[in-house]
Amino acid sequence: QVQLVESGGGAVQAGGSLRLSCAASGGIGSIPAWAWYRQPPGKQRELVASMTSFGITNYADSVKGRFAVSRDNAKKTVYLQMNSLKPEDTAVYYCNMNALGFNYWGQGTQVTVSS
Repeated sequence: QVQLVESGGGAVQAGGSLRLSCAASGGIGSIPAWAWYRQPPGKQRELVASMTSFGITNYADSVKGRFAVSRDNAKKTVYLQMNSLKPEDTAVYYCNMNALGFNYWGQGTQVTVSS
């Protein structure tokens, strides 16, 4: 079965950077689409960034210019490079993979940005 394993979260000071990884295991026979969501404390989950199977990316306005999605199709891994982090970026970040119309979720990784 397909599983997504996230890593790279942690605590940083405002202005710092983190790089999240999300690696898929299991039978994936095609190039998937990816997305990153986050859920700040006390708030609803929100879409942060996405990448289609063709590599086209979209970003929420709140992170545009600071975050970047990339992927390694051979490793079946998607990354979220987060720069110029702000306290409001504090959240649990979840990766999502869509393969052949099925959605899979990572376990979530905590990102805490202090001022």
